Amino acid sequence: MHTATVFIELGSVILVLGLLGRIAGRYGFSPIPLYLLGGLAFGTGGLLPLSASEEFVATGAEIGVVLLLLMLGLEYTAADLVTNLKAQYPAGAVDFLLNAIPGALAALLLGWGPVAAVVLAGVTWISSSGVIAKVLGDLGRLGNRETPVILSILVLEDLAMAVYLPILTALLAGAGLVAGSITLAIALATAGAVLFVALRYGRLISRFVSHDDPEKLLLVVLGLTLLVAGIAQQLQVSAAVGAFLVGIALSGEAAEGAHTLLSPLRDLFAAVFFVFFGLSTDPTSIPPVLLPALLLAAVTAVTKVATGYWAARRAGIATRGRWRAGGALVSRGEFSIVIAGLAVTAGIEPGLGPLATAYVLILVVTGPLAARYTQPAVERLGAVFARRRGAWAPEARAGGSAAGVAAGAGAAAVVASGPAAEVVLPVQGAGVEPVEDSPDAEDVLDPGPDQALDGLSR
Repeated sequence: MHTATVFIELGSVILVLGLLGRIAGRYGFSPIPLYLLGGLAFGTGGLLPLSASEEFVATGAEIGVVLLLLMLGLEYTAADLVTNLKAQYPAGAVDFLLNAIPGALAALLLGWGPVAAVVLAGVTWISSSGVIAKVLGDLGRLGNRETPVILSILVLEDLAMAVYLPILTALLAGAGLVAGSITLAIALATAGAVLFVALRYGRLISRFVSHDDPEKLLLVVLGLTLLVAGIAQQLQVSAAVGAFLVGIALSGEAAEGAHTLLSPLRDLFAAVFFVFFGLSTDPTSIPPVLLPALLLAAVTAVTKVATGYWAARRAGIATRGRWRAGGALVSRGEFSIVIAGLAVTAGIEPGLGPLATAYVLILVVTGPLAARYTQPAVERLGAVFARRRGAWAPEARAGGSAAGVAAGAGAAAVVASGPAAEVVLPVQGAGVEPVEDSPDAEDVLDPGPDQALDGLSR
């Protein structure tokens, strides 16, 4: 009878997830917020609380985290990571400072203590590459000049996870300074060793794993990933980091074949993970933290825009591309929930889970809107301010066409700042609407056979 109940509950959850995914796909947005809401509905205090299958869902959620990191590692080679680290580390440092510090300060202001501050710093720091990749594809920006800058920041965030997660795991386990330092040293040594082996012997490893039979390839890669993840967990390094390093070590046909075979499993268990996080959150606990979540979302949306703008400017991208890069980075998603989920499991702060849930729900919905409208909104505001400044200029008070000339010059100064020339937007007062979000020829790269963000998911 117990087994029948488990099957009924699991079947109901998976069926609902499939329907929610269809709804999200139909309207062109990420299914993550719907999965979180579904978890809230099935959890304690929800509409249909689960009881018999909760343990199975918890195990499935852990597998989901492992597969998310494995698939992320498969997207990059060791050479890619080393190249990005050398070229873009200043952008990664700015990204960390601008976006992790607000989360840490918010936790301290709420009186949650230093461990919760480290957790919330990670929640606000990491962007959702899965959502961002989909948005860039939908907007036709994969060939834009700012896209490699966006990708570099995402890669650096992924690489930083290999250091951040072991530190967080040690803190959540209550490890002292010595134990935490040992754990971090082990993590860094392991990551360095894997990168070295992948650079020198990646082809041999991939040749060993690769097989023409999809079944054997699937079993070998999945078994190796779970084995390494378990060993990493025993060493207090984090199972997720172990899975990420396995993905990096594989390349070529082995990586491509594993990516194709494991994608459906990743999607299934990742959805289960989001549901499990929702199960762990009481819906009645969200309203008290909704205002802090909104304020934190507003602040960190601005800091992500500033991050993308600075990084694109450093890369010599024109002004419009800078704003597009900033707006594209706003979305948070998978890994913000992964980080918060570790803290919820450790039980360090009751309000952290609800705050993270509300925070991610806000930014995973507004992120795609920011990617689409940040650049045109900034340009329209610039044109409005330019007209107002022109209206108070002496030439404007004298009448005639001087006001229009002054307004047009002001708009050009706002839009055409930066190292590269921009297409000047006409002033609305002249009877022409501003140009909508469409890349100029100078902002678009010739698309190659392999798009940088194809298949990227975090």
